[in-house]
Amino acid sequence: MTNNSSILFTPFRLGNLELKNRLVLAPMTRTSAQSNGLANERMEKYYQRFAKGGFSLIITEGAYPDLKHSQAYENQPGIATDEQAESWRKVVESVHYQGGKIILQLQHAGALIQYNRYTDTSLAPSAVQPKGEKLSEHGGSGEFALPKEMTKKEIEEVIESFANAALRAKQVGFDGVEVHAANGYLLDQFITDYTNLRNDEFGGTPENRIKLSVLVLKAIRKKVGNDFIVGIRISQGKVNDFDHKWEGKEVEAKVIFESLATASPSYIHTTEYRANHPAFEGSNKTLAELAQNYGKVPVIANGRLGNPEVAIEMLEDKKTDLIAIGTSALVNPDWPKKVKNGTKLKDFDHHILEPIAVIRDEETQ
Repeated sequence: MTNNSSILFTPFRLGNLELKNRLVLAPMTRTSAQSNGLANERMEKYYQRFAKGGFSLIITEGAYPDLKHSQAYENQPGIATDEQAESWRKVVESVHYQGGKIILQLQHAGALIQYNRYTDTSLAPSAVQPKGEKLSEHGGSGEFALPKEMTKKEIEEVIESFANAALRAKQVGFDGVEVHAANGYLLDQFITDYTNLRNDEFGGTPENRIKLSVLVLKAIRKKVGNDFIVGIRISQGKVNDFDHKWEGKEVEAKVIFESLATASPSYIHTTEYRANHPAFEGSNKTLAELAQNYGKVPVIANGRLGNPEVAIEMLEDKKTDLIAIGTSALVNPDWPKKVKNGTKLKDFDHHILEPIAVIRDEETQ
């Protein structure tokens, strides 16, 4: 091992899961499913490789939970039907065969639909034009459509769809689910002040804006029981507004994380551009630290932690419990084994970011 890397390989108990190390594969959009949302053999081999490479926990790309407005990308996997759920079974079994654990991320696009085979309209907390433009590599082009403000009934349907999708995930063998409330998608649109202009119980104050995420967590827990991992991912920045910060800074972070804690999530997964940097100007606390302080549950930190020294420091300073590796894992799917053995990591290659579930040929041997 190099330097103090042994801390990366200490076991950790996450709910009822015994993890062999502190290393997690971060969820990354791969858009490699069939057009009808079914997971396939390419995805099976893709996720299996990371488990074989030593990651103790794998969090999948976001899967859409309903056949209405939740799909975000072309060739995105779904878990809205029993058939879609069943297609994930081989992925789960392949990861388990390699000794890893696997969690399914549940994602509703909200206003940020790049492509949706089920509808031409989008839903959001308010009828606010999203910033930025669609991405051609994800099936979109031009500006995002102006979304429709959600009714109370539509909000209730979304909550139920998350819960039903989580139950399907449990039934096909996943070790847990992660609710995607980050990066500008639907739940984050409710959290964000300028995309949520509602004046009902879901809008206005930070307490109200986080409410939908809390209700989703509670509904899932009611469906899956207490022995199943139910986590949530939170961020400030968005895919279409990279530099966004919460206006209320630590006061708002306190409200968000304490509110989430009332739903007893198994963990909170924070993602920032640089996870080891302060969350707000004038502060010395990272977003992961704030989640620890106010959420009081295990925390996964993500954001430019592919440098082992940075990851080690985060753990040694007790600023997080687990480390999620994203882009560095794409070029080093055996990142844990390399670091443990003192093997040089491959440099990041931007071509590997192409949204498809493949890794370098030499890594598949």
